Amino acid sequence: MAEGDAALEVRNIHKRFGDLEVLRGVDLRATPGDVITLIGASGSGKSTLLRCINLLERPNEGEIFFDGERLALRRGRDGMLTAESQQQITRLRAGIGFVFQNFNLWPHMTVLENVIEAPRQVLGRSRQEAVAESETLLEKVGLADKRDTYPAFLSGGQQQRAAIARALAMHPRVILFDEPTSALDPELVTEVLAVIRDLAAEGRTMLIVTHEMRFAREVSSEVVFLHQGCIEEQGPPQQVFGQPRSERCRAFLTSHI
Repeated sequence: MAEGDAALEVRNIHKRFGDLEVLRGVDLRATPGDVITLIGASGSGKSTLLRCINLLERPNEGEIFFDGERLALRRGRDGMLTAESQQQITRLRAGIGFVFQNFNLWPHMTVLENVIEAPRQVLGRSRQEAVAESETLLEKVGLADKRDTYPAFLSGGQQQRAAIARALAMHPRVILFDEPTSALDPELVTEVLAVIRDLAAEGRTMLIVTHEMRFAREVSSEVVFLHQGCIEEQGPPQQVFGQPRSERCRAFLTSHI
């Protein structure tokens, strides 16, 4: 498959924190419409990999491509890679949605204001245009009646659904979900996973770090199991969950399903 066919590709990603090597040469490729779930024990490198993709964490080695365009990187004085062009990384980040574990909503803004902020500031949308689209998105995630509510008055599940609407407002080509349900009470997990399921059904390209194994099995086109910073197992969900080749993956699934 040609390089340009990938919505997102990373090659040979390494990340160290001091003497601890968290990622040890990870290669990953997502074509349009792929839903790739990243599973593995805490500390295996899943969230760090997501954060390296848009340079929220700066890798020590590796290459990153979006829609076949190579992100220009240079080595900083600290030995880590950084964006060579602020203009390029800003433009590419605008096409990557990121949904954080702890929501990261602006507390001084209402739900609607949270959702329209980036389209207005980054995409140059008029307020009227941004509000109209955001109201549609809030309807989509089941929050139309909460548009004028501040985050402090929302449940965790509602805050995460607002964060998903905020990510969608930028029309991302790829959405990264970093453990989107791990900060939620169990009874609120289902409502967030339902929204992500709907996005998968729409054919959106997504990378999802999750501990929800049943969800991963149902929604994924591909499952990636990381162990100590390396991809230990990778394949369609029926293979990874049904007939894992890796003994470590088998042991992990036995203890998490």
